Amino acid sequence: MKKILKTFGIMTILISMIFTGCTNTVEENKDVVKEINMEYVDDSYITSVDWLKENLNNDNLLIIDARGEKPYKGGHIPGAISVSWQQFSKMDEAPGNEDWGTVLDKDDLSKKLSQIGVNMDKEIVVYANTKAWGEDGRILWMLRMAGLDNSKLLDGGWNLWEEKGYETTKEEKAYEATDFKIEKLDESLVISTEELSSNMDNIKILDSRKKIEYDGAIKYGEKRGGHIKDATLLTFDDLLNGDGTFKNPTELDEIFKQAGLNQEDEIATYCTAGIRSAHLVIGLRMMGYENAKNYDASFYEWAAKSELPIE
Repeated sequence: MKKILKTFGIMTILISMIFTGCTNTVEENKDVVKEINMEYVDDSYITSVDWLKENLNNDNLLIIDARGEKPYKGGHIPGAISVSWQQFSKMDEAPGNEDWGTVLDKDDLSKKLSQIGVNMDKEIVVYANTKAWGEDGRILWMLRMAGLDNSKLLDGGWNLWEEKGYETTKEEKAYEATDFKIEKLDESLVISTEELSSNMDNIKILDSRKKIEYDGAIKYGEKRGGHIKDATLLTFDDLLNGDGTFKNPTELDEIFKQAGLNQEDEIATYCTAGIRSAHLVIGLRMMGYENAKNYDASFYEWAAKSELPIE
């Protein structure tokens, strides 16, 4: 009888250990399951280098290289055209002045976009050097403002394409003009100086520059140094992995929560001239922050207006 009881006791302990172990394992794996199940709220903003590789011969595809003319001439993705964000921006004034670098008005933007060959039916993929300034995000943001919802950012950009050893060329592709016209700019993607300055108590402001700029360094001709009052520092490349791809949804969710953001918040992003901040808007929109807007005039204009608060 004692032997039976002893055996039963050992079995009870073993079963208890197994059950406890399983329970602990389930608890420990909750975060893993969350990471696997969590998805981007809107993944229409990006596409993969593998998808692009398989679709290079798609006649309905327009590939935009946003790195600049010199790197484009040194090698690019086959079929890509070279385009810069400056082509679609107001560049008459000097950097640091009000309105410098902001996106063109509707009619002028329509003309510039038609010149490079966009239309409502084309699938558009934009890429850049992911170690640079987020030029691809700026161009994508502008394309979305123009109503071109088939436009996407190449996740990982030129860096990942080259790292994977995919085909490149030095053969330059000419623009093929269209009769494209913007019906209406999507103003939900942009915020003006007047709108921001008059609603600062109700808007979460994100500074997407480097910390040295946030802390007051004047590097690019700004009229004053520092940052917009109450702005939180969150750079666009905080959202990227080492290979230039966006971090997974779980990681982005945590980054935005750490920045004190909720999906219902009114959010304004800025940098020096609305380039890096446009890229940050893409990341926010991907995660369901539908009220995220790019302050296009950015710190150049804010700093040039001495009455506006800076810290």
